[in-house]
Amino acid sequence: MARPSSRRPLPIWGLAALFGALLTVGPVCAHGQVRPAAAAAETTTVAQASSVLTDGFVRTTGTEGLDRLYGMEFEKAKARFNAIDARYPDHPIGPFLQGLNLWWTIMLDLTDTSHDEAFIEQMNTVVERCDALLAEDPDHFDAALFKAAAHGFLARLHSNRHRWWKTIRNAQKAISNVQTVEEGAPERGDYVFGSGMYDYYAAILPEEYSVSKAIMWMLPDGDKEQGLERLRETATNGHYVRTEAIYFLAKIHYLYEDDFRTTRKWTDRLRERHSDNPFFHTFEGRVYARWGRWRQARRIFRTVLERAEAGRAGYNAHMEEIARLYLARDRLYQDAYQEALQHLAALEQLTARTTVEDTRYRMLGYLYQGMVYDALGRRDMAVNRYRTVLNMEDASGAHERAEKYLDEPYSG
Repeated sequence: MARPSSRRPLPIWGLAALFGALLTVGPVCAHGQVRPAAAAAETTTVAQASSVLTDGFVRTTGTEGLDRLYGMEFEKAKARFNAIDARYPDHPIGPFLQGLNLWWTIMLDLTDTSHDEAFIEQMNTVVERCDALLAEDPDHFDAALFKAAAHGFLARLHSNRHRWWKTIRNAQKAISNVQTVEEGAPERGDYVFGSGMYDYYAAILPEEYSVSKAIMWMLPDGDKEQGLERLRETATNGHYVRTEAIYFLAKIHYLYEDDFRTTRKWTDRLRERHSDNPFFHTFEGRVYARWGRWRQARRIFRTVLERAEAGRAGYNAHMEEIARLYLARDRLYQDAYQEALQHLAALEQLTARTTVEDTRYRMLGYLYQGMVYDALGRRDMAVNRYRTVLNMEDASGAHERAEKYLDEPYSG
């Protein structure tokens, strides 16, 4: 599989990752730009701030809650987050952690917008509590930290929804709080995650996506190796964002470093830590498919499908869509055309239920249907499917392939 071309537009997730990095890296110059790490080292060291995140009760209970969250045990996670909120009722940590329950509900199917407003309201509650603390102490470490984080998540949500003005506005609001966070961080671990993200993406995105240069030219250069080193540090020593660091290390080596061995290493770590997380489960299947290990990919996606059919927590219709698509693709390339059609028919029924008209999985499902029908010699059906693809908004280069097979039938 070819790496993304620099001529392709920057994908939504790339913008979200970039904004996420900007919102947690620092320190920040007075005019709002991120100062490079070398310049930051020359600044006067400020006294380390105290934080509820270093409190033993919060660390233990919060880690337990996050483990339950990644395991799709939302009610058990909520109970632990409620306990933290009861201990610190005026602190932003409670509503922020509760918001993560909603965030992961959204992550399980980004085409579903029904939880967006509740999530936005939760993050606004975080900001309100932060503002109350900052009114009493303008240098309040936790208030700056959680206000930046809340606006960061809002920026990521709005970027996923193509609401660019709201994305930028939330990014701007978050950046103003970053200097206090970085300079007052009580330890490294979790606190170098953002700078690691920024260093890596600031270095790699201009190389991969030409459109990102319009954003990056005004910001300091990144350092890819330093970014990877900091992400590895968080993945090893972090408490609250260790899983996020592990996931991004897997994703980075999957998309950009073209390194199966390292991708598998971090993906295995994800699956060991959170074996019941369907998002990480399907990602594992993609990893094996990406490098042509279809025996392993087939086994993984069959398990995903079994769990979805059994109603396992988090294994929703979207997870089934992913499994069906990959299993259909596997059967197509193994010339098991009837089995491929069975998966594709089920996929078409699943995608018909969503309110989003042209999803990636619906489009690719029609493309693969056309390829199967061509392989079976049913050219009229194949042409119908290819034309259906061309009438949809393009995704994953499907238009190019549909046009190719309209000119020359897929032959298996």
